[in-house]
Amino acid sequence: MTIIAAEVHDVRFPTSRSLDGSDAMNVDPDYSAAYVILRTDAGDGLEGHGFTFTTGRGTEVVVAAIEALKGRIVGRSEGELCADTGALWRELVGDSQLRWIGPEKGVIHLATAALVNAVWDLAAKRAGKPLWKLLADMTPDELVAAIDFRYITDALSPNHARDMLADRAVTRAGREAIVVHDGYPAYTTSVGWLGYPDDKIQRLTEEALAAGWTRFKMKVGADLDDDIRRAGIVRAAIGPDQLLMMDANQRWDVDEAIDWMAALARFEPYWIEEPTSPDDILGHARIAREVAPIRVATGEHVHNRVMFKQFLQADGLSVCQVDACRLGGVNEVLAVLLLAARFGVPVCPHAGGVGLCELVQHLSVFDFIAVSGQLEGRMIEYVDHLHEHFVDPVEIRDGRYRVPMRPGYSAEMRRESLERFAFPAGEAWRG
Repeated sequence: MTIIAAEVHDVRFPTSRSLDGSDAMNVDPDYSAAYVILRTDAGDGLEGHGFTFTTGRGTEVVVAAIEALKGRIVGRSEGELCADTGALWRELVGDSQLRWIGPEKGVIHLATAALVNAVWDLAAKRAGKPLWKLLADMTPDELVAAIDFRYITDALSPNHARDMLADRAVTRAGREAIVVHDGYPAYTTSVGWLGYPDDKIQRLTEEALAAGWTRFKMKVGADLDDDIRRAGIVRAAIGPDQLLMMDANQRWDVDEAIDWMAALARFEPYWIEEPTSPDDILGHARIAREVAPIRVATGEHVHNRVMFKQFLQADGLSVCQVDACRLGGVNEVLAVLLLAARFGVPVCPHAGGVGLCELVQHLSVFDFIAVSGQLEGRMIEYVDHLHEHFVDPVEIRDGRYRVPMRPGYSAEMRRESLERFAFPAGEAWRG
């Protein structure tokens, strides 16, 4: 069976019209995706779907990068690609000419994620398993073979990773039964977008409480007085016993972050997310020291496993917010999950974007079953937007993700949504 085509789409949703997703740096995002469909000559209709998340303008640049990379996949045997995703990953990031416009970061890495995610989706569908189950059923040797350990062996060697996975393997089944029965803890960001007026924040928070939510996140960073007022609204609504997280989306300099969080500390935030530039590892480390016991969370804009390694080594984060599409797809996420477990740092994936909730639920369930073995301090972000466009949308019950059971990576978007929100010719954008 051969991959005969990689169909690439520029899909954009006009979320800026309602300010869904708005924060201190992204004031008018249109949640979007550079989206890939891998087709085979098998004749059974199975396809691999993958994407990388964007916020509107520039999606066409990622689409062009996917077009530049897809020749590494089209024309290849499906069995070859799915049987050795580690080799495919190294080939995609190792192109001696294309890697110059990375390497392993930026637009070219986003394109890599879309293609790699599509291959894993196809592999899981072919196996008849949801992605988390495909991963959880792999042996330690198979998982290690999928990971590129270049540049991270000073923190995590293949042998150490294999030993960690082997230690967890004997008790996997018990944890799988627990998470399938109970679901995976979640928190909601949907109550606190920065562009929402106070009355909407109040109403959404009260509705979320009534629906069983106990963990809430709000956006901060544009104006301190506004943040104090808005935090007061949320904290008063949820009471003293529920978790409240804050997200600055890279808005501050280091000293500014420390001072701003001193003013917001009265609301007892559990963490401050992306307090400064996502590239400033030492800045994050200083903020973490100064604002403790408030935790520092980051990761949605951390380019690759090497940066995560340095963040962990420098104590620059205490919550690892791995992103399913910022990194180069599933293979690199596996490396970061193991690095975080090695340093004893909980993984709480970033999911504030179209389709990200659908993807990261698989990663967290696998992490619990096979890598960390822990739920303490771990939760998945949830935003209540755009799930209706997916064939296998997330299911939330009592503030927890229900474990997906449909084969694949839950990445498949409905054909009518691909057509309606295609940019710039789709119905949603015409005129």
